Amino acid sequence: MATDIKDAVQAVDAAAVMGLLPARPRLLALGEPTHGEDPLLDLRNELFRQLVEQEGYRTITIESDCVKGLLVDEYVTSGKGSLDHVMEHGFSHGFGTSAANRELVRWMCAYNDGRPASGQLRFAGFDGPLEITHAESPRQSLTALHGYLAARVEAELLPCTRETLDRLLGDDGRWTDPAAMMDPGRSIGQSAEAGELRLLADDLVALLDTQTPYLIAETSRDDWHRARLYGRTATGLLGYHYWMADTSPSRMARLLGLRDRMMAENLLAAAERGPALVHAHNAHLQRDKSSMRLGELPLEWWSAGALVNAQLGEEYAVVATALGTLRHQGVDAPPPDTVEGLLYALPEDRCVVDTARLAAGFGGTPPAPRVSPYYGYAALDPAHLDGYDGLVFVKDIPESQGH
Repeated sequence: MATDIKDAVQAVDAAAVMGLLPARPRLLALGEPTHGEDPLLDLRNELFRQLVEQEGYRTITIESDCVKGLLVDEYVTSGKGSLDHVMEHGFSHGFGTSAANRELVRWMCAYNDGRPASGQLRFAGFDGPLEITHAESPRQSLTALHGYLAARVEAELLPCTRETLDRLLGDDGRWTDPAAMMDPGRSIGQSAEAGELRLLADDLVALLDTQTPYLIAETSRDDWHRARLYGRTATGLLGYHYWMADTSPSRMARLLGLRDRMMAENLLAAAERGPALVHAHNAHLQRDKSSMRLGELPLEWWSAGALVNAQLGEEYAVVATALGTLRHQGVDAPPPDTVEGLLYALPEDRCVVDTARLAAGFGGTPPAPRVSPYYGYAALDPAHLDGYDGLVFVKDIPESQGH
């Protein structure tokens, strides 16, 4: 295997990343191979600051609950409330405990202070209201959409009252039962009430769409965007709960695909305001089809990145991140015949890699796939290398810096 790949690497900065691309994309996605490591988030923060100052980026969107993210966006644009409250209630997946995420929110708020709305930075989550253990009730998004419309359109245009929604939704604990994730019989997603809610949600979204010119003039484009988010989330959650109640072998693949579809819809909405930096796991951002095994069951679905790329083309770019070591999780120095091993042998502690030049440096022998001993770290798949526009390599994550 050829190993002279020094010409493929540069120091990590926004200029090096942008130099890999034919033009500034509306969505620039930066992936990470594992969650919960603040050094990777510090690097993301550094790149975002440079993209703001040098490339005119104004939005960052991360793999966190899209509805909770509204609280973060309100804080960074208005400064109202407390940072502690925002970090506790504005993130999902435990991301609010990260010091690097806290610093991102603090910096965005400070940057926006005194600036007009047109020049302010914006924050968004693009994941659905989904956790590993459960999916949220559609109550918050569905009633928020209904409330937005009820305050502005004639009552006879609404498909139902708020009281009807409350009756059909019932106790939120029925929706969030953790047992339903593995036991379809515990889900209420295919109940008569859930079926009626899906029809009503569709009707409310259709009403929002047909009243768009009036609603934007009556409120603001920001309020309308928020109502669209509530609509996407309500219909997405109701569809997700429907498939949680399914008993067919395709159930889990459907759920995985629906989650990435919700992500993709939120990313396309962010692109309307673009340009935006996207940060999430590499697997959600890749252009290739995703796959995994659940026991003996093989699962395949299209990632959010693949779905977005199909619509945006060159206006979507993705740069993956790979690691050398993650020693506090048992991931030691990589084998020399892997992509990570070749990069680990270079003197740079971190670098931006031109994946096209890197592939050329392999010669006729492709690198071996790295096998990670830690389930939480997804090693780079060399078969997917050409699906990335570039690569950020970080040699070591010190144990004392892990989140």
